Amino acid sequence: MWIYGGGFTGGSGGMAWYDGENLAAKGPVIVTINYRLGSLGFFAHPDLAKEAGHPGSGNYGMMDAIAALQWIKRNIAAFGGDPNNVTVAGESAGAIMVGALVGSPQAKGLFKRAIAESGGWMGLQMARMKTAADAEAPGVKAVEALGVKSMAELRAKPLNELTGMQSQGLVIDGYLIPEDVSLIFQSGKQNVVDVLTGSNKDEANFGICPGAGLAGRGGTNMSVANFKSRAEQRFGELSDQYLKLYPVASDDDAKKAAHEACADEVNWNMRQWASAEAGKGKKAYTYFFSHVQNVNGQPSPAGATHTAEISFAWNNPKGQATQTWTDVDTKLADQMSSYWVNFISKGDPNGAGLPRWPEYKDLANSKVMVLGDTPQVELAAPAPKLSFYSAAFQRLLKGSPSAAN
Repeated sequence: MWIYGGGFTGGSGGMAWYDGENLAAKGPVIVTINYRLGSLGFFAHPDLAKEAGHPGSGNYGMMDAIAALQWIKRNIAAFGGDPNNVTVAGESAGAIMVGALVGSPQAKGLFKRAIAESGGWMGLQMARMKTAADAEAPGVKAVEALGVKSMAELRAKPLNELTGMQSQGLVIDGYLIPEDVSLIFQSGKQNVVDVLTGSNKDEANFGICPGAGLAGRGGTNMSVANFKSRAEQRFGELSDQYLKLYPVASDDDAKKAAHEACADEVNWNMRQWASAEAGKGKKAYTYFFSHVQNVNGQPSPAGATHTAEISFAWNNPKGQATQTWTDVDTKLADQMSSYWVNFISKGDPNGAGLPRWPEYKDLANSKVMVLGDTPQVELAAPAPKLSFYSAAFQRLLKGSPSAAN
C-alpha cells in the first residue's frame, strides 16, 4: 500500500507517477490511496479533541491510512492479495506517515513490512514531534479569526472560506501517536516489522534544508557565518565537532557543506530506523540513491534529488513527462523494482541476477546499497558522521532548549 508524499498538503494516489502496472507485473498487488490533506487532514483544535474523547486532535490523514489498511485486511484476498503479507510504503510525507504507523499502537498487526523513501517519523532531519498543545494553539487562533463559535459552525462554512487554517502535520494526539515516536522507538515499543529505508545523495537540492538547496530552492543565503550560526543553534556544545566534520573557510565551502550535511543527516535518519528494527530481530535493508537521470535530454541539474528515486522503484518511465530514459536508466529501474518487489514478497530484496544487498544490522558498521548507475555496496560506513548525529539526537531527546530543529 503506497502513501504518497507532498508535505501533507498536496499529492494524490492517482498521479501517473504512482502507476503500479509495471510493479504488479512482477507479482504483488499494488494499492494506492488518498488521504485528507492540509486543514482537512491535519488541523488541530481542543474542541475536536473533546469530540474524539482522547487528549489530542489532528492526524485525520493518518486515520485514513489506517482505515485503508483495515480495508486491505478485510478485502485484498478478493484481488489476489495476501492480507497477512502487507507492506506499507511511502516517500517524503508518505514515509513520515509510514514511520508514524510503525510507531502507532493503532496500526499494530495491519502490515508486516514497511518501505520508507526519504522520510521518517521525525521528518527528514532530526526533530521533536509537535505536542497536541503546540498544534492546537494556532488552531484556536484560526477559528477565532473566522468568527465561529463551534465546530458545527466551522463545518457549515464553505471550504473556500476556511482561510488561515493550516496543516500541522503529524502530532502527538495521545491516541494514534501516544508520545513522540522517537521515544516509542527508544523504549522498543514500536511495531516490529521488516523495513527497507533509504535516502538520496542530493536531497538538499529540493530545498528541504535551509540554505542548502539550488538557487531558488533555499540555497542562495548560505555563508560561513550562517553555517556556523545554524550549527551553534541546532547542536550547542556539539557544534565544534560538527564544524570539524564540515569545515568551512569560504561561502562556497559553506554552500557545499550545507548540501552535504543535509544529505548526511537524512541518511543517518534512515539508517538509525533500520538499525532499530534490526535490533528487534527483524530484517532491515538501507539504500543510498545516487543516480542522476536525464531530464529533457540532459543530466538533471538537481542531481539525485529528493523524489528522484520514485520512478525507478516503480519501474515507471512515463511517470513524469520530463524524463528521458537511457539504457542505463531502464536497467537500473528494472533492478530497483525487482529489489522492491522481492522485499514486498518475502522481506528480502535479494534475488536471481541482482547484486547482493547486505542486511543492515547496526549503525556503526553496517553498509548500505548504493543505487547508482550500477548498484553496489558502499565501501565503508561513514562512522564519524553517524556517531555525531546519534549524539545530537540523544541531546535533542533530552530537551536541550537550543536543540529543536
